[in-house]
Amino acid sequence: MKDLTAAVIRNVRVADNIYEMTLSLPEDIGTVRGGQFLAISTGEADQLLRRPFGVLKSTGTEVSIGYQAKGAGTQALCRVQPGRELKVLLPLGNCFSLDGYGKVAVIGGGVGIFPLIATISQNCADKDFFSYIGFRNAGAVCYMQELSRSGKLVISTDDGSYGLHCNAVQAFMADYPGLDIDCIIACGPLPMLKALKSSLTAAGCTVPCYVSMEERMGCGIGACLACVCKGSDGQNRRVCKDGPVFDMADLEL
Repeated sequence: MKDLTAAVIRNVRVADNIYEMTLSLPEDIGTVRGGQFLAISTGEADQLLRRPFGVLKSTGTEVSIGYQAKGAGTQALCRVQPGRELKVLLPLGNCFSLDGYGKVAVIGGGVGIFPLIATISQNCADKDFFSYIGFRNAGAVCYMQELSRSGKLVISTDDGSYGLHCNAVQAFMADYPGLDIDCIIACGPLPMLKALKSSLTAAGCTVPCYVSMEERMGCGIGACLACVCKGSDGQNRRVCKDGPVFDMADLEL
């Protein structure tokens, strides 16, 4: 983990309210794995807490994030111009570990696609991916080129304006009986993950499923306990320190 000052190289809109920011790091930190995240300052003096974002791309001295301009912090980020320096803490958290798996189903919703894209990109050479990605509408669809590295790609939208008229979990479950997979990875809003767990349980699925949790964070290093989620054993888990990637069976969703 490094606390660095990074220079913004690129900060562009890629879809409705969705932006990609690329940072130049002052030293080579190696590869940030899919599922890991960073915590970045917004550049505003009155916003003391850094914001956490899953890493989209990583090349050692450069790292890219995708984010939705929604709250005050992300609205500030989308106004940052190239050349601006921001404080960044990285890499944080754990990653999707796909060792021993060869055929992976990928289920993503909204901004949850970013760590999944990194995971596909870093593992596409020796694994088969079957991706089911959901967006709000046609205007939110993005990163089709990166997602097309999957052997199979199914896109859905909530309003039917692009691809299938359903959500990502529904699209996946429609294909699930005929899929030959040995692992599932997922990231998206909590209602999506809840629906996925209940659907897999109802189907009697025994394939391991790993999920990346999205929670508000304070420190990003496990000290403040602002991002806890509940484990299936009743004990709290710190998303930033114990995750953000968990075996879904270990979580109470």
